Amino acid sequence: MNEGIELIVFGVYGATFTFTNKCDYTVWPGILGTPTLETTGFKLTKGKSRSLQAPLGWSGRFWGRTSCNFDGLGQGSCVTGDCGSGQVDCNGAGAAPPATLAEFTLGSGSGTQDFYDVSLVDGYNIQMIVEVSGGSGDCATTGCVGDLNRRCPSELRVADGGGCKSACEMFGTPEYCCKGAFDSPAACQPTAYSKLFKSACPKSYSYAYDDATSTFTCMGADEYTVVFCPLLPSGSIKAKASNISEDSLDALLELYAQLASDSNAMIINSSLLLVLAMCLTEENRLFQHKNSDT
Repeated sequence: MNEGIELIVFGVYGATFTFTNKCDYTVWPGILGTPTLETTGFKLTKGKSRSLQAPLGWSGRFWGRTSCNFDGLGQGSCVTGDCGSGQVDCNGAGAAPPATLAEFTLGSGSGTQDFYDVSLVDGYNIQMIVEVSGGSGDCATTGCVGDLNRRCPSELRVADGGGCKSACEMFGTPEYCCKGAFDSPAACQPTAYSKLFKSACPKSYSYAYDDATSTFTCMGADEYTVVFCPLLPSGSIKAKASNISEDSLDALLELYAQLASDSNAMIINSSLLLVLAMCLTEENRLFQHKNSDT
């Protein structure tokens, strides 16, 4: 076992979940699932890892709470991802949006698949990826390495800049929330906002029916590692994979965010939006490909 990783054994073995904090700040992971694991929330300081063992058939989600303030009795709250329990443990409560979510359903036994994804349907608050060790099948790394807090349209941005709301959370209309007449894959199509999320994080859920490119499977995985603030390769593949500088890419992302948030610009620049989305998706595809090879 790696130094500095604490392992908590719980129930019938299904898979180990390891949480690693590569952020420059403390993260408080929150946990909601069935059956309840050994803990439903804990403190994870910079550079540290902690592991939990989940039973077969476990289903639930993890997220990172940020800018938390807890006293010596473990009572307090967090600016993003807060679960409303008033404690470090979430005690059966989920994350308040916006929050980046890692969602899992483990197989019930030998020969059954695990399903997992990273979702931005409830918005975004922190960079997060899921890495897989062992197992057979796809077992691909997924998640969001892009910093959507920097690229978030102004109308979706949380006041302190620590999170980016989903269009559903912000506006609550059926077309953004895939409700009512829009409650089907055919009727609920990607919007400018979900396309912005998808361009930054191609493997993550960007809206409710974004299943085809966002749900992953693995059979018999030994370990899933949830990494907060995953490190980019030296020099960044975004700059080296093509003839575009980091500054130019950031400017492109900012322009896309502005266009996506301006309904008039959307009408005038629909073709430009499509081109920008394709460019950003290709940049992130190259990064994901490079990451899978290293």
